[in-house]
Formats: sequence, structure tokens, C-alpha cells
Amino acid sequence: MSTTTAVSPLSAARTLATAARVLRQLAHDPRTVALLLLIPVVMITLLRYVFDGSPRSFDSIGASLLGIFPLITMFLVTSIATLRERTSGTLERLLAMPLGKGDLIAGYALAFGAVAVLQSLLATGLSVWVLGLDVTGSPWLLLLVALLDALLGTALGLFVSAFAASEFQAVQFMPAVIFPQLLLCGLFTARDRMAPALEAISNVLPMSYAVDGMNQVLHHTDLTGDFIRDLVIVAGCALLVLTLGAATLRRRTT
Repeated sequence: MSTTTAVSPLSAARTLATAARVLRQLAHDPRTVALLLLIPVVMITLLRYVFDGSPRSFDSIGASLLGIFPLITMFLVTSIATLRERTSGTLERLLAMPLGKGDLIAGYALAFGAVAVLQSLLATGLSVWVLGLDVTGSPWLLLLVALLDALLGTALGLFVSAFAASEFQAVQFMPAVIFPQLLLCGLFTARDRMAPALEAISNVLPMSYAVDGMNQVLHHTDLTGDFIRDLVIVAGCALLVLTLGAATLRRRTT
């Protein structure tokens, strides 16, 4: 007969301890750190020289990709890392302790959020002050949107990891979760020029508002109502998905 210990929904001490453990694990995994920090920088640099003869194209597309790259990389790394915790039995051992699902999810979000800050600083700083990305608004607003996008990617990764039985399956979720958003977010064509059905779908996808938020900073000097709406929607989606991730978190894969 097993007994369970009542655990409060969320504890700052347990959340911080979980975040510290995740960061220590990341520090011992240089390949993951390279994926998180260097890949967005390399891709933005590559894009800059792809459009070397058309700086205006780099300005319009580069700002959007500053929101997309962090979301994609954080989604991949978080989904695989969480699944690895579950399949190795680490998650089961942690949840046998006085550690709630909310503590675990919040700890992961905090740890990867800290990495997302560094990732966004590197990618945004490089784009604006080295590669010459020309934005009308404040670069700090670009950084804010990039950070929220990275947190959204973290939340989505935590959520889908509950439905994967292997790391390969976790990667397979990318075409289902990320690719439709990438096609419909307005990166390739304006959303109001799409077929009405596709425009309606794009209006409920969070990446659409991430890209729109970047474009607001690109074209406006001041905060706009649309920009604030975009921030609220992206942040709200991240919070909602984190809550769903805590609710669907399983101890191990059977």
C-alpha cells in the first residue's frame, strides 16, 4: 500500500531548486548549450549575408525570425530534455519527493527562461548592433518579444513531451506543432492575403502574434495597441500551455 504526501501547488524554494538542478545539467552538456545559444546567432548571420544585396529584405525578415528562432530552439531542447527526465526515471524519483508538478514545470520554465534571456540578448544584440538590422522602434522591445517567444517555445516543449514515448517522437511533434504556425504566421505572405480559412486559423496561432509584435517594433517608434495585444497574447499562451503541461505531466513512459 502506497501513501502520498500532500504537496502545495507551488513553492518558491522547490521551484528554484529545480531550476538550479536543470541549469547544472545544462552546464555539463555543451552541445545543448551550443544549440540554444549559437544556432540562432549563426542562422541570423547566415540570413544577413543571404540578403547581402537587399538590406531591406533582411530588415523585414530578420526581425520576424528573431521571434521564430528562439521559439523553435527552445521547443526542441525543452521537449527532449523533459522526456529524457521521464524515460530515465528521474522524474518519477523527483515526484516521489515533496515536489509537485507545478514546482517541476515552473522550475523548468525558470531555468530555460534564464537561458532564453541570454539567447535573446545574443541574437538581438548581434542583429541590431553588428549586422545592421534597421528597426524604427526600440531594440529592447525586440528583445522583450524574443524572450516571450522563447518562453512560449519552452512551454510548448514541456507540453508535448507528455505525449511522446521517445526522443524521436518528441522531434516528430515539430511538424505538427511548429511548421503550421511557421507557414501561417505571416512570414511568407501577409495574413490578410491568405485564403479566409487559413487567415482564421492563423488568428488563433501564437506565432502569428510573435511575428506581428516584431513587425510592430520594426515599423513604429512608439508602443502601439497592437503591440501590447501581441505581447499579452504570447504571454497568455505561454502561461496557458505551462498550466496544461503541469496537468498532463506523467511520471514515466510505460
